[in-house]
Amino acid sequence: MSKNVVVFDYGSGNLRSAQRAVERTGATVTVSSDFQTALDADGLLVPGVGAFEACMRGLKAVRGDVIIGRRLAGGRPVLGICVGMQILFERGVEHGVETAGCDEWPGAVEPLDAPIVPHMGWNTVVRPEGSRMFAGLPDDERFYFVHSYGVRNWELEVTNEKINAPLVSWTTHGQPFVAAVENGPLWATQFHPEKSGDAGAALLTNWVNTL
Repeated sequence: MSKNVVVFDYGSGNLRSAQRAVERTGATVTVSSDFQTALDADGLLVPGVGAFEACMRGLKAVRGDVIIGRRLAGGRPVLGICVGMQILFERGVEHGVETAGCDEWPGAVEPLDAPIVPHMGWNTVVRPEGSRMFAGLPDDERFYFVHSYGVRNWELEVTNEKINAPLVSWTTHGQPFVAAVENGPLWATQFHPEKSGDAGAALLTNWVNTL
């Protein structure tokens, strides 16, 4: 029986591209903003493009922040992509204005410190041992990025030995920034797996296989 994935429609994101990419994994995919539908799905994919503040406004308008929080509290998988990853952090800083995020992880989404912005193109990703997200993919695999903001400092320290530390992957454009995070049921990528060809398809398959 195929897994049921909801691509969450909160007014921001490349919904149809994400839907088609996840469907290719064999999952049954619905694009929806319905609270219960998103809450009940085997997996919830949260896309996002554009400004942090606008995405958070759209997310809260359909109680998406509540859905994400409830799913994670129950150990139900969520995958955030691009700004859908950024809004999972404590705050976003754009043009000197701070906007509160979902606060699943501490830290700020800030402008990239790079000679050319936006960062647009293919980059390799340095990932930690034990990654399930990148399982089966070679170390020099490239993924597609398009963004002007990122998380340049990882601020979460895990001091309880009984709690597994998140697996944080990095890449560099001007300076290092977070490319992906695996944190129990919460996965997120700054890059776009749905635009990353066979590599992205393999990553999405790895995610669906955890549902």
